[in-house]
Amino acid sequence: MLTPPETIYMDAVLTPNRSLSRNGFLIAMTAIAVTFFLTGLIFLSMGALPVLGFMGLDILAIWLAFRISFRRQKEETRVTVTARAIRLHHKDAKGHEKRAELPSAFARVELDEPAGPASWLRIEHGKTAWIIGRFLTPPERSDLAKALRKALQAARSERYPV
Repeated sequence: MLTPPETIYMDAVLTPNRSLSRNGFLIAMTAIAVTFFLTGLIFLSMGALPVLGFMGLDILAIWLAFRISFRRQKEETRVTVTARAIRLHHKDAKGHEKRAELPSAFARVELDEPAGPASWLRIEHGKTAWIIGRFLTPPERSDLAKALRKALQAARSERYPV
């Protein structure tokens, strides 16, 4: 006998906001490199040879900062809410994965109000809490908390009809 499929009340994939596309990165780095090189040539013509090297180090530092930013943008969290459980699947920037499954009947969504940079969105069960959406802005965390609470309420009403 086949069991009916679970009703999914929320299935969200959370990813960091993109700061710049790949083409935008190439354009920005080209503009920075050309500007720094021309400025370095002006200093070189005045006899300040070390400035050209330091400008090259600046370009390298900017490139490294963008690379780190792009690597962190690979992070993602998937949140699935059904009547039976909340499933969390987090993949960090290095590809390491963590999974958790909590009973939706006993899970709580907590967010310190008003939402600020130091208020984390937590899904709690007992004495354990899972922080999700660290990379989201405070208004995005607040919106996600409202949507999660609404999905949990709908999931509980299926499980425990009034």
